[in-house]
Amino acid sequence: MPNPNSATGSDPAVRSYIADRRDEFIAELSEWLRIPSISADPAHSHDVSRSADWLAQRLLRAGFPSVEIWSTEGLPTVFAQWPSDDPLAPTVVLYGHHDVQPVDPVELWDTAPFEPLIRETEHGQQLVGRGSIDDKGQVFFHLLGLAAHMETTGRSTPAVNLKVLIEGEEESGSVHFAQLLRENRENLQCDVVVVSDTGVFRRDTISVCVGMRGLIEAQLDVVGPTGDLHSGSFGGSVPNPATVLGRIIARLHDSDGRVTLPGYYDNVIPLSDRERELLARLPFDEDRWLEAAQSTATQGESGFTTLERVWARPTAEVNGIWGGYMGPGGKTIIPSAAHAKLSFRLAAGQQPADVPPALDAWLSDLTDDGTIPAGITVTPHFERQGVRPCLTPLDHPALESVTRAMGRAFETEILYTREGGSGPEADLAEILEAPVVFLGVGLPDDRTHAPNEKADIDFLLRGAEAAAYLWADLAANWSPGSADA
Repeated sequence: MPNPNSATGSDPAVRSYIADRRDEFIAELSEWLRIPSISADPAHSHDVSRSADWLAQRLLRAGFPSVEIWSTEGLPTVFAQWPSDDPLAPTVVLYGHHDVQPVDPVELWDTAPFEPLIRETEHGQQLVGRGSIDDKGQVFFHLLGLAAHMETTGRSTPAVNLKVLIEGEEESGSVHFAQLLRENRENLQCDVVVVSDTGVFRRDTISVCVGMRGLIEAQLDVVGPTGDLHSGSFGGSVPNPATVLGRIIARLHDSDGRVTLPGYYDNVIPLSDRERELLARLPFDEDRWLEAAQSTATQGESGFTTLERVWARPTAEVNGIWGGYMGPGGKTIIPSAAHAKLSFRLAAGQQPADVPPALDAWLSDLTDDGTIPAGITVTPHFERQGVRPCLTPLDHPALESVTRAMGRAFETEILYTREGGSGPEADLAEILEAPVVFLGVGLPDDRTHAPNEKADIDFLLRGAEAAAYLWADLAANWSPGSADA
């Protein structure tokens, strides 16, 4: 297998082209950031549409011969395409999103969230504002990278057939995105999907993400008496739903930290020895990580490191428990019901659809062994279908192209990470039947989703440089059947 880090050095012409347009890049990105495209807030639906319009016009100015705004039952997605004049060129879908997170609590921002500000730091300039890194900044660096690619290679079209797909609902769950992909599958046929909505391990350790976990959420409703009861008259003589819920939650994991749902681990793709070795090479400081977690100790599945647990192993978490009286003072009752919110992060190989029957079987087992007594009904609810995990094989040629492009831009060896969160990448991979690779330059301290979100400008420009190298690398190293590697 070729070494994906054995890339040539940076191209002075590409770097100079990008550096010369630094101020223009910041000014245009700041203009886009001023549009408060908060998809979760219906009051900003018009702003999400304005954001889509802004991007569509900018793509036209960049030279894309075909730009469209695709409507959904929710908020709009921008689609553009620019065919290559090379008949053998691979086809790439570039995915990102133009909607942003809410800014609450706004009082914790040092600056106005939608008035971008350049801040000088010991590491150089930062662009502060909602969407600066997640994800407008990472979408926008591709336009600069594409221009640099074409200018420095003398091309009139990209080296790949480039399709751009920028969603408007990612920050509110991509509710309509899978259906949009199905409806437009013919337009979106491709060999590979490039996602720019991730980050690097840290400033001095540049990495490429190779996978994300999936997610499905559930609510348990534990119901007993038809109404609250006086604990003096009935306590100790009828089952208490809150007590039963506590016992159920206590059975969710075994003594080794493994989730006890039957068959839960059956389809998990285990970490290979090479993947574990690569993860171990990351300069992970567990004490600093615990500080960020506001905790004093780690916990989880036995036999795995903290990074392996967070990135590559499945979990079950209790997100909330409630029931009975929770006001001031006391109220001596046996509550009629108690409830819990659960979330299951899914590792590569697992499917959200497998969790509901596994949870049903688990609850049945708890009924059989008496944990759930007679007189108590436990009903699980799944409001959403969930998000599937995704994983890019380390030897995939498209990943090798991304690794070489990042290595040239940052002039360093590239390591590999996964991310513990979840997104629509699995829908992209499954519906478009194409591998997904990640090219992202976010930093751990960019405060994604938090007040004072920022992007390091130099990292955005390195992202543009990596994008400039990527298209030619993919074109040069793609071969029939690569998508199935």
